Amino acid sequence: MDLQLENKLVVVTGSTSGIGKGIVKSFLQEGAKVVVNGRTKSRVDETVNELSVFGKVYGIAGDVSNPVEAQEFIVQIKEIGEVDVLVNNMGVFEVKDFEDVTDEEWMHYFNVNVLSAVRLSRSFLPEMLKRNTGRIINIASEAGVKPLPQMIPYSVSKTALISLSRGLAELTKGTNVTVNSVLPGPTWTEGVESYMVGASKAENEELESYTENYFKKNEPTSLIQRFATVEEVADTVVFLASNKASAINGNAQRVEGGIIRSL
Repeated sequence: MDLQLENKLVVVTGSTSGIGKGIVKSFLQEGAKVVVNGRTKSRVDETVNELSVFGKVYGIAGDVSNPVEAQEFIVQIKEIGEVDVLVNNMGVFEVKDFEDVTDEEWMHYFNVNVLSAVRLSRSFLPEMLKRNTGRIINIASEAGVKPLPQMIPYSVSKTALISLSRGLAELTKGTNVTVNSVLPGPTWTEGVESYMVGASKAENEELESYTENYFKKNEPTSLIQRFATVEEVADTVVFLASNKASAINGNAQRVEGGIIRSL
């Protein structure tokens, strides 16, 4: 299937590892030009070097949860060209008891997981509307619909991101611009693998058997009973960015293996 993404300029925040890095690779394989972003120049340069074999990659370091750095990031992107696709992927999470989360930590979650997307969308959406073409895709989470008691601030921030996406989509009515959110479920990334290694050791169980039993114990409603791959999530994002998905707007696209038991 030709997704008609060749030479499109794509920006993916928080893309030096995990799902973000996978999204970059999938776009490159479709012929797009992609801006890789991360907080540190060394991580960005490392990712650019690794992925440049797949296509044209630009690296711009910057913490988009910081208003000043976010503005510098935007200026550098505009020097490259007009953004066709913006993927707001940057996010943080932590397993922590609700009563132990401070006000400062709550604000940090909103600043990183929500306001970073607000800042970039506020800059690039008007330009997309003026050109009557463009895509914004916000990487939310199934936790935004099915809040996790061990990660309440994260869950609340992802609910806000889903709402932001729908609100921005309303601004695109009657245009060829779309805004959607993507809701991954448990996905096998480097971070998840590290967590699973620690959890399996704490339970004195082999990693393989612990992983096999994880869904039976922790996610019994999952229909696929396994972790999604980074590629599965990334390919969903790439499809939503394509002209083949031009009728999909204001949608919260689930890629969570059926964990959310609803119609």
